Amino acid sequence: MAQIIKTDEFANKVENKDGIVVVDFFATWCGPCKMLSPVFSSIGEEVKDKAQFLKVDIDQSMELAQKFKVSTVPTVIVFKNGQEMDRLVGFIPKASLKEKVESYL
Repeated sequence: MAQIIKTDEFANKVENKDGIVVVDFFATWCGPCKMLSPVFSSIGEEVKDKAQFLKVDIDQSMELAQKFKVSTVPTVIVFKNGQEMDRLVGFIPKASLKEKVESYL
């Protein structure tokens, strides 16, 4: 399972990190988020040597949701060397999400 991080951890684990970090902005009450969670974790395991997969609960870290203008969950943001490279909104099938992530590796 992907690690859930909070606002105070975000800079060290994402913004100041070299390489690829994929962040799932989610909410515990969100149906599509619950569907995406096992897909997200599965891909994270498959590419764990090349990319880090993290999750942010928007209800626990509202500042991050506002900072990245996340208005719909789930929103998956791909960061490379701390910079946002891509954003996917809503449920994403495993093949599509994996292909998107691999395009940045």
